[in-house]
Amino acid sequence: MSTATHDTAPTVNAAALLGPAARERDIHKFRVGDTVNVTVTATLASSFDAAIVFGGDGTVHRHLPELKNLKIPLLVVPWGSGNDFAKALGIRNEAIALRAWREFCSTGRNVREIDLGVIRKDGRETLFACVAGMGLDSAANAHANRMPAWLRGSAGYFLAALKSLPTFQPLEIAVLAGDYEARGPAFLVAVANAHRYGGGMKVAPRASLEDGLLDVCRVGRMNKWKLLACVPTIFFGAHLRVKQVEYFQAPAVHVETDEPLEVYADGEYTCSTPVDIGLFPRSLRVIGSD
Repeated sequence: MSTATHDTAPTVNAAALLGPAARERDIHKFRVGDTVNVTVTATLASSFDAAIVFGGDGTVHRHLPELKNLKIPLLVVPWGSGNDFAKALGIRNEAIALRAWREFCSTGRNVREIDLGVIRKDGRETLFACVAGMGLDSAANAHANRMPAWLRGSAGYFLAALKSLPTFQPLEIAVLAGDYEARGPAFLVAVANAHRYGGGMKVAPRASLEDGLLDVCRVGRMNKWKLLACVPTIFFGAHLRVKQVEYFQAPAVHVETDEPLEVYADGEYTCSTPVDIGLFPRSLRVIGSD
């Protein structure tokens, strides 16, 4: 924050990054005092004291490289379709985000550092905040992204998964992490930094944003009727009880497939397999609800 004299509050210069559903007039309430400046912008600069994303996981995803490099504290106002990252941070709605913002502007103390995932392919790095997935969930993501905005979120992703399931066949997917190796037909592999994706599906219920580890969930071949029954349990994290579900933690993994599979991260298409997935520990500063 910019310095000020001893009898005035410090000036806060914030960048407002707008998602598809946000309008410039909607950010007015986050100008919480005469010393708080909120400027709508498409790019970040080191002159900003904070960044506020008015949007969902896709908008956060697009700005992760700038946020990581500039070390600017991030507040997420959950105005997207799924808002999994905001909710993983404890920011369930705009009112909670506004309280967190007021605390930041007043004290600056509610900032913490969390991990970021990174997908490496052909010399290129793609950062992600929540989950990188491939297989059935990538097919569901592709379907969900073509749905109208009002239908996306948990219901949209669930419907997209149901639509993808009848024609999707398990493929040979190998996951390697140190001495651990899992090979064979699988429906999906999710590599998680946060515990949720797809509008509330707790695919990695044991994941922490600050432990320096990825949580990996691999769903092997099973009867499609059993898989159909398993999908709703992911919303509660109860799928770990299913015999065909493998779950482990590692700082990095390599995923390879017999045929290239699309990889989606934070709901956005990234690349295709094979890929290496790792972490940048404590590399993103976030403004929290506590």
